[in-house]
Amino acid sequence: MSTGKKHGRDVEREEDGVRSSKKLKTDSPAAEEDGGEGELKEKKRKKEKRDKKEKKDKKEKKDKKEKKEKKEKKEKKHKKSEDKVAESEAKTNETTESSEPVESAPKAKKHKKSKDGKKNAESDKTLLAANGDAEAALDSKAPYAYKQSAALSALPDSEIEEFLKSQHITVSDPKTTSADLRPLLKFDFLPPSQLISRSPFASFKDPTPIQSASWPSSLSGRDVIGIAETGSGKTMAFSLPCVEVLHSLMRTDSDPRASKKSRNDRAAHALAVIVSPTRELAMQTHTAISALAALVGLSAVCIYGGASKDEQRNLLQRKSGADIIVATPGRLKDFLSDGTVSLADVKFVVLDEADRMLDKGFEEDVKLILGQCPPRGERQTLMFTATWPASVQGLAESFMVDPVRITISRHRADGEDGNGTVELQANSRIAQTVEVVDPRGKEQRLLQILRQAQQGKGKNDRILVFCLYKKEAVRVENFLQQRGVRVASIHGDLKQEQRTRSLEAFKAGTTTVLVATDVAARGLDIPEVKLVVNVTFPLTIEDYVHRIGRTGRAGKTGQAITLFTEHDKAHSGSLINILKAANQPVPDELLKFGTTVKKKAHDTYGAFFKDVDMSKKGTKITFD
Repeated sequence: MSTGKKHGRDVEREEDGVRSSKKLKTDSPAAEEDGGEGELKEKKRKKEKRDKKEKKDKKEKKDKKEKKEKKEKKEKKHKKSEDKVAESEAKTNETTESSEPVESAPKAKKHKKSKDGKKNAESDKTLLAANGDAEAALDSKAPYAYKQSAALSALPDSEIEEFLKSQHITVSDPKTTSADLRPLLKFDFLPPSQLISRSPFASFKDPTPIQSASWPSSLSGRDVIGIAETGSGKTMAFSLPCVEVLHSLMRTDSDPRASKKSRNDRAAHALAVIVSPTRELAMQTHTAISALAALVGLSAVCIYGGASKDEQRNLLQRKSGADIIVATPGRLKDFLSDGTVSLADVKFVVLDEADRMLDKGFEEDVKLILGQCPPRGERQTLMFTATWPASVQGLAESFMVDPVRITISRHRADGEDGNGTVELQANSRIAQTVEVVDPRGKEQRLLQILRQAQQGKGKNDRILVFCLYKKEAVRVENFLQQRGVRVASIHGDLKQEQRTRSLEAFKAGTTTVLVATDVAARGLDIPEVKLVVNVTFPLTIEDYVHRIGRTGRAGKTGQAITLFTEHDKAHSGSLINILKAANQPVPDELLKFGTTVKKKAHDTYGAFFKDVDMSKKGTKITFD
């Protein structure tokens, strides 16, 4: 029994030995494979290391090359600026030598020379500083700061005074710090910047008076009130500083929308907001400022009523923050209330047609909109208008900090009451004609005027016809259509796409006559409008000035014909004053209605009210 067990154990040992030997044989190829894989991995790692090193070397070489090129470029630039300074030195010395008196005592001459030497040294410093500023301005990270150019500073005071006088410019500044700011007589006097380097004003000869006078203050960060006649370039007067300020902000701060960072909301956080009273004016302003903003990579969005909210909302979100929002008050209020737009980060505010924005119609809307912006000391506010009644001045200045007031007016800036009221005036390039007619014959007289104006060479002249009411505009349009006149209309009862289509057809010249209510009276820049006809007189004399201002724009001449009836006699005195101020003929029939100017009544106090500026001290009278 024991022998059998022993034999069984021996057999088992032999089998185990066979199995283990088989296992060793089968394991050996796998081990070889593992060893091969390890070698491959090692080779791969070495190759990657080598490639990485080569890549790094290439990058270092590229960086060194770029650094070298930048250095050479900078040296060339510096050399160029030195050459400019040397050239200007030579010019200054030539001027100094030629300006020295021929006959003078030796001592006096020596004294004069030393004085001139000092002047030359100062001018050299100014020129060096100016060239340094130019380099800094064109540097992508340098903040924008207005500095008067050396060429502008070098102009004699007499030339500046003559310019201000000839252009009827009055500058009123509560601060004396900016008294040295001179108007920019030429575009060349604008400080160098990335925007200016792209020549946005290549098609223009010189800045308009309101641009010349307002740019130094607005580019210096001051609040500005600009008052100038219709067609004087007010849109560009606020567009340039708006784009410069925002572009500077975007360069110095990668994300100036601080509140968006903290709240992480989906609202469009604008950096600038421009508010216009009508849809058409908002669209026109948007077109002008978009062209300027695009030159430096900024975006602008226009929002207004009568169009799809969803489309405008998508546009705001797609523009990733919409740097500039141009809006009408109603639609902007809607988007503020539903959280589509936030004005918490706004740095620049413009009220276009400010007198209209601050009157009773829009006053509450404007207060709400500005209340959503940062406090007045933390933003820059600009207001531009053609008319500036005393009734809105106090409210306007409550939204601003020590505003500089620039007035382009042929009359003195202070009104008769001494409260700074700017006397209402019409564009002097517009020939005004007033015809006193029977109310029942207005349509027939209008047809005669249109046929006379569109004879011969003037057959394609654009004529703008103003009516007072929407129903009246529809009636006049139908009357003219039935008599074969190419006519379109624009008024509040039309859908926005119809209004836009009519306006575009009129601008393109496919329609030569446009019948409109006062929605087209303000701000619209329609080129080549030869004639404006007032079928019905407007409710205010200010609206009359704005209506006729659609012609005679950008330095051109125009004509305005007004059909005046006995129903309009309450406005005869104001109209006579406007005609006289512009040296226009006053018909005897109009004088028969009287020259009395109706006093504006207050809501609470009626006609027994005087608008007095309480911040001004009364005149002290002393008796001997």
